[in-house]
Amino acid sequence: MTVSDHGITGNRIDSQTVLYGVIGDPIRHSKSPIMMNRAFRETGINGAYMAFHIAPDKLGDFAAAIRAMGIRGVNVTIPHKLDIMKYMDEIDAGAQAIGAVNTIVNDNGRLIGYNTDGIGYVRSLKEEAEPNLAGKRIVVIGAGGASRGIVYALAGEQPVSITIANRSVERAEELAAAFETVAEVRAVAGDGLKAACEEADIVINTTSVGMHPHVDASPVDAAWLKPGAVASDLIYNPLRTKFLLDAQKQGCRVHGGLGMFIYQGAYAFEYWTGQSAPVAAMRETVLQSLV
Repeated sequence: MTVSDHGITGNRIDSQTVLYGVIGDPIRHSKSPIMMNRAFRETGINGAYMAFHIAPDKLGDFAAAIRAMGIRGVNVTIPHKLDIMKYMDEIDAGAQAIGAVNTIVNDNGRLIGYNTDGIGYVRSLKEEAEPNLAGKRIVVIGAGGASRGIVYALAGEQPVSITIANRSVERAEELAAAFETVAEVRAVAGDGLKAACEEADIVINTTSVGMHPHVDASPVDAAWLKPGAVASDLIYNPLRTKFLLDAQKQGCRVHGGLGMFIYQGAYAFEYWTGQSAPVAAMRETVLQSLV
């Protein structure tokens, strides 16, 4: 019987315990602590992972605290992924290209910023829905922080085209311009979304539309999607959004956001520890928490 079978959520804490955490504003909804503490238990690593509610005006103070307290690793979520960059000593090339950091490694007081969102998403998409992304027409709905990492990672998979649709077309154009040298990336306004979806092999929702508790909302009309296309949603609560349920009725393959959440955490774990992440145990723990 494992420790988790007894329902104990904390790890053993002693004077050798290494601290990790996630920062955001808000943060109390985060499933990262239960997932990452399970990963430490599973691998026998003496680590403890906390959620820290950090307001934007305290970000610099927190960066200093990482160094002062010897916090080994930090995940970064909304709204800090861009602003945290100025406090890094070094930024990985991928995170630099994306323009956002979601993972910090503290290497003896030297803070290195990474981005695991895009690679986590693409790994999940290929494993769970579409193994070959080359030659595909892809539509990305939304132009926020998450979509930057996803567009960057998708661009490396040789798609025919990536179309970014956003309410504010200026943000979509800015994102398209950032990656136009590595792939065929274009922006469309809201009125061009229907035509883009009708041609697409993969349609990805990166917005929060349809997230719990607003589960009756959908970012697009699923009738716009062609049967056999992949409908993908970054949201993992609920596991099946209205967008995915409607797309399934339309004859589409569907891909939820749980895999991306698991894999972005798995890559972070591997950067911090140098060990393979126990992905199956991490997934099991998050699924149990969503019931």
